[in-house]
Amino acid sequence: MHKRTNDCMDLNTHTLAPLPERMRPTTLDGYVGQRHLIGPGCVLRTMIESGNLSSFILWGPPGVGKTTLSKIIATSLGREFYTLSAVSSGVKEVREVIDAARKAKDGLFSPSATPILFIDEIHRFSKSQQDALLGAVEDGSIVLIGATTENPSFEVISPLLSRCQVYVLKSLEADDLKQLLDRALKEDFVLSQKDIEVRETEALFRFSGGDARKLLGVLEIVVNSVPEGKITIDNKIVTSVLQENIAMYDKKGEMHYDIISAFIKSVRGSDPNAAIYYLARMLSAGEDPLFVARRLCILAAEDIGLANPNALLLANSCFEIVNKIGMPEARIPLAEATIYLASSPKSNSAYMAINTALETVGKDASPAVPLHLRNAPTQLMENLGYSDGYKYAHDYPGHFADLEFMPKELVGTVFYSPAENKHEDGLKKYLEACWPKYYKK
Repeated sequence: MHKRTNDCMDLNTHTLAPLPERMRPTTLDGYVGQRHLIGPGCVLRTMIESGNLSSFILWGPPGVGKTTLSKIIATSLGREFYTLSAVSSGVKEVREVIDAARKAKDGLFSPSATPILFIDEIHRFSKSQQDALLGAVEDGSIVLIGATTENPSFEVISPLLSRCQVYVLKSLEADDLKQLLDRALKEDFVLSQKDIEVRETEALFRFSGGDARKLLGVLEIVVNSVPEGKITIDNKIVTSVLQENIAMYDKKGEMHYDIISAFIKSVRGSDPNAAIYYLARMLSAGEDPLFVARRLCILAAEDIGLANPNALLLANSCFEIVNKIGMPEARIPLAEATIYLASSPKSNSAYMAINTALETVGKDASPAVPLHLRNAPTQLMENLGYSDGYKYAHDYPGHFADLEFMPKELVGTVFYSPAENKHEDGLKKYLEACWPKYYKK
């Protein structure tokens, strides 16, 4: 579905709306953060002030003002403003809104007042949905403003990306959050009527994570936790209240942190039923399926690893398929990969091996590579003994030559310890035969 409006509603007058909505700014002067884009003389402000608006994509984390900035631009320029959500819109809805925008433009006296089409979470649009936008963007029927939390280089098709400038929005800094906090306490109709003292802000800012929406949501919950009288806000009260109201204060946060944690632990714990349940929770809440697919790839490498190397291949195939087909069909390969990984034997031996090796390198990365392992492309290097004594493994029985490969300071160090599972039992037998002094006990 799409909606069309000529202005941005001032929600300050609607005291029943959540605080983040009541405090949503309607002008550039009221917009907090992103000074590198909308500060005096900066590229986006200059484009807005000149009225020469071209299509662009806003890329940044949640709650930094992508939607708000788009609405402010439409209001300040007096443009027709259409919105589509990539979560609920298909090619049909895209074509409908483009047709409406073209009709609106045909009725305008000023050909420069091209309608704006704002697409939230444009990274969730499939290739066919993005293709449907190309003609309208190219012929100037619409100015496209896309918002995404994912890297457009990977999530937006090249033809569309080449027609759009990409502007990167940053998480809000402490000064920005302080400005938002002070403004809410002074300007919001509800909060300004209360006796509120802010003694500490560290917990407020930490829980917000640079997200304006989170900050105001947390503030509102904390204030509402004290029904009457003086309200004192400090780190202790913020932490205490949020621990009791975690789902209320940020459902998206709960999904990202609590449910994805339960999903990962269910797969790791070999419970396909719980894993599928948490997968359904995430998908029904609108989670990006590629986010889940990426986690499956990590799970396959970290928790299944060499116990079943095919798990990583299947997880990678799942990611590629999900990237190609999108939702709702993506739920099927995600379910298949989830069940397969949860039902696979587990091993974190590769994970432990690289972590231990990195820890060793972090302590001392100076040990020299043995001379017999070095390349000798010049006569000087050959004279210095480079490559001297190297044994080509395939020239020896079993394709193995007894040769030391570690720097002399690390001889005898074992980073990889095979876990107990059918596949690694075979690896262990091979390593015991090759390196009995390290692996045979």
